Amino acid sequence: MKEISVAGQKRTDLGKKASKMLRKEGFVPCNLYGEAKQDGKPVAMSFQATMSELRKIVYTPHIYVVKLNIEGEEHTAILKELQFHPVTDALLHVDFYEVNDQKPITIGIPVKLNGLAAGVRDGGRMNLSIRKINVTAPYKNIPEHLDIDVTALQLGKSIKVGELSFEGLEIATPKEVVVCSIKATRQSATAAAATEESAE
Repeated sequence: MKEISVAGQKRTDLGKKASKMLRKEGFVPCNLYGEAKQDGKPVAMSFQATMSELRKIVYTPHIYVVKLNIEGEEHTAILKELQFHPVTDALLHVDFYEVNDQKPITIGIPVKLNGLAAGVRDGGRMNLSIRKINVTAPYKNIPEHLDIDVTALQLGKSIKVGELSFEGLEIATPKEVVVCSIKATRQSATAAAATEESAE
């Protein structure tokens, strides 16, 4: 996983009114959830970061390990949850989850399909059903994307999560979930009919 740095400042005023004022000034309210717990529930450190700082980790297809610098305190974290305004799509809130070298985390990794599938060569269309697969591992073992070879995938066939394995990663997405499939098109149906006719 790539690393990226984000700077922030601690927040003391945590009400809705204060959050609204922060957003007007170009800041986004954030929480960092770590090892600390109270009554069995994770305790959050509240901080704020500028939209310009957060933009580089929010509006990207990549996944990052985030090096948070909150008033000189260093924290290693991953993005946990993003909250957007339902109408304007403005970023309202960000939750981070603190990670370390030993403790495994579960995170969605982008899927990368490699090769020209046999079914596509025969006129079918590749259909990617899920863009990410959830895996569990220490964050240092987690790759930027998961490579899947689709060269042998035939027309009408699919690849399910249960057929995949990646070294050092435990797959957390259910086995029956379809990752990708080759759908028949009018072109592939015509080609198949022509092949049958020539065979006869």
